[in-house]
Amino acid sequence: MKNRSFLSIRFFNAIVSMTLFLLIFGCDSKKSNPNEYSADLIIYGGTSAAVTAAVEAVQSGKTVLVVSPDTHLGGLSSGGLGFTDTGDKSTIGGLSREFYHRVWQHYNDSAAWKWQKHSEYGNKGQGTVAMDGENRTMWIFEPHVAEQVFEDFIAENKITVLRDEWLDRTSAGVTKEDSKIISFKTLSGKVFAGKMFIDATYEGDLMAAAGISYNVGREACSVYVETWNGVQAGAKHHGHYFKYPIDPYKTPGKPESGLLYGISPEPIAPNCTGDNKIQAYCFRLCMSNHPDNRVPFAKPENYNPTNYELLVRVFDAGWREWFGKFDMIPNRKTDTNNHGPFSSDFIGMNYDYPEATYERRKEIIKAHEDYQKGLLYFVANDPRVPKEIQEEMQAWGLAKDEFPDNGNWSRQLYIREARRLLGVYVTTENDVLAKSEVPSSVGMGSYAMDSHNIQRYVTAEGFVQNEGDVGVHPHSPYSISYGSIIPKREECQNLLVPVCVSSSHIAYGSIRMEPVFMILGQSAAIAACKAIDTNHAVQDIPYEALKEKLLERNQILKLH
Repeated sequence: MKNRSFLSIRFFNAIVSMTLFLLIFGCDSKKSNPNEYSADLIIYGGTSAAVTAAVEAVQSGKTVLVVSPDTHLGGLSSGGLGFTDTGDKSTIGGLSREFYHRVWQHYNDSAAWKWQKHSEYGNKGQGTVAMDGENRTMWIFEPHVAEQVFEDFIAENKITVLRDEWLDRTSAGVTKEDSKIISFKTLSGKVFAGKMFIDATYEGDLMAAAGISYNVGREACSVYVETWNGVQAGAKHHGHYFKYPIDPYKTPGKPESGLLYGISPEPIAPNCTGDNKIQAYCFRLCMSNHPDNRVPFAKPENYNPTNYELLVRVFDAGWREWFGKFDMIPNRKTDTNNHGPFSSDFIGMNYDYPEATYERRKEIIKAHEDYQKGLLYFVANDPRVPKEIQEEMQAWGLAKDEFPDNGNWSRQLYIREARRLLGVYVTTENDVLAKSEVPSSVGMGSYAMDSHNIQRYVTAEGFVQNEGDVGVHPHSPYSISYGSIIPKREECQNLLVPVCVSSSHIAYGSIRMEPVFMILGQSAAIAACKAIDTNHAVQDIPYEALKEKLLERNQILKLH
């Protein structure tokens, strides 16, 4: 009887031990289920903001997973936008500035100059010694250099990145309880659970799938008492308009012949009217004019020269600014951007992109690629193009040593604007133009409120014109509120959104710069870590404690 009791006790103790073992070690999701992952912080996205957020989280002692739909990290910063839009560089601190310091370190090595001597390029794009001291910066770079810097950040900090993982955007994709995200799943079947989440995508897909309020398009000026929001016909801030009267019809003077490709038949609405239209997208192309590093512009499979008839009429009217935004980056390459009334911006062809399915987005991206490839081929080969432009264009091609796994074409469409969070605080042009006091700064912006064209229409006089191109400069750098990267408390307590921030359309035109996204990505991670440490909702973090940590990490919150 005594032995039996002793054996029963041993059996009971064994059961308890096994139960405790399962409770303790069964929480490791990758051991219990290879498709379940967990970390303190889950970051969705592969942008520059995603990388800086991940680095900050690790350096703050937290576990982190980057779940990226992209296979290559860095978004636009490594996708062709090497001629950085900086504004006032003194506002750029923390890991964002560290990124540009590492770019400088790369080009300070003579081995970096394969297609051009360093002396030929000079000090373009570099900071000043007085500003930078020993931490010199360089703001202009080749795409592959930027990508390597991002990959170095990831490797040095031993960050796990799961690539080609696409959020399940159906109602079953995100699990929430009590206004908190518990987990989300991807189309591959993986599930990611965390204490905090960051949506670092250009589209705001996690934010939207989590049922959080957002806006798409332009607000009417009356919504936030703004001047430069909504329809802005007649704004001629960048030269991206038709300076000469151009007939819009296939047969000039005959409306019954139909409109040329890309012109909307929709009447223009009154200025300041809100709508659901968004500014045009394009690819920022890396070109080369070095004979040994140049891939001639190929004729696309579905090439249609009539798509560029409007450009012929622009040339015929005397316009010759075709090379206006062939911005030179190191090694005889460019960051080529849209310029003029008819260029790489595929105006009016992206309105449904923010809310579109993945399949539809692929169609939109392919249409942009076909349009731009066709445009390049047209200018280099069509006999109607002015001889002096065509001969110079034929000296250019895609850079052979960039994007080698994608036919030397950028992997990242320039999503200038998609969804925008409707959060605790909405940044408006009044903040950008210093007409209001910004609370709880987590970073700064300084670039112009920059919107590309949104539609191409027929004027009352019967000519073609572009609308939506606005460029209004702030009087001085401005602060970006913490409230603009967090949702309302009742909607979600553990998500931060450093890219699709809470702002009006026109204010977003200033915020949407890559250095700022890196700043806000790091600040979002600092806030997430602070929320974990104090067991607070992101809306309840004491700002003074957050500010102290931001300053410790060399973020610039205000210029004195």
